[in-house]
Amino acid sequence: MAIASPSALDDFLFDLRGYLVLKQAVEPDLVDDLNGAIDALPPLGYEEWYGNAQRRDYNEATGLELHNCVEAGEPFERLIDHPGWIGYARHYCGEEGSYAEGLFIDECILSVRTSGGHHPVHSGGYRGALRGAYHYKDGLFRCGQCNIIVALTDVGPGDGATMVVPGSHKSNFPHPNAGDYARLDRMDELEGATEVYLEKGDALLFVDGLMHGGGSRTKPGERRVVIYRYGPPWAATRFGYEYSQALLDRLTPERRMILQPIPPLQPPSADPSAPQTA
Repeated sequence: MAIASPSALDDFLFDLRGYLVLKQAVEPDLVDDLNGAIDALPPLGYEEWYGNAQRRDYNEATGLELHNCVEAGEPFERLIDHPGWIGYARHYCGEEGSYAEGLFIDECILSVRTSGGHHPVHSGGYRGALRGAYHYKDGLFRCGQCNIIVALTDVGPGDGATMVVPGSHKSNFPHPNAGDYARLDRMDELEGATEVYLEKGDALLFVDGLMHGGGSRTKPGERRVVIYRYGPPWAATRFGYEYSQALLDRLTPERRMILQPIPPLQPPSADPSAPQTA
């Protein structure tokens, strides 16, 4: 599969709206393998570990959120540098054209949401964290973080689609109805927000500084997505997750470079035959 690259229209729309929909970014066989890996997961309680992955739901309404999911099975490893979006990530948040060029996966999360679930609104350009901020300067994108949400099930009306406020990544004002997240129970109620519908295999790409969240799922069944968050290579994982040596050892050099762009620098092991100083 050839590596997809952003077009001039992609750049225009990404700058304008803060997001793009990448149609059929993931091949059907990989989608099936990912769903099979999810089906094989044992029941997990909150903060319980599955190998080197951990269930860490944002709140009770968001459903199962398995963090560090790249450790949850081989199909998740294939998403690290997937050609459906890796060229986009390098272009928008990979420090393109600089001495620090490269990528790092900040977070990777499996999300399974059932009827009644949703995710509250967050982010936005106003007083946003530099970690997820949108920047474009001197002809280059310098975003702090770009998110890829891969749909493993069709996500249409009533399925709890990701919701965004287009253009809010560059907002200089707070949304008057989103300042107090506690008062805004559901993002469905937020003026200016729109649902982004995806077919199974589509990917939603957006800068993390865009106001976003999850609409209410009203249908039975499950909404399954995988979220991979890319940033520059000098970043660190948000919650301090580390990748197991077993995973790093079996990855291709290209994939390992994304998970561990800057390997630990340590002095060589002491040679017991070398002269010792007092």
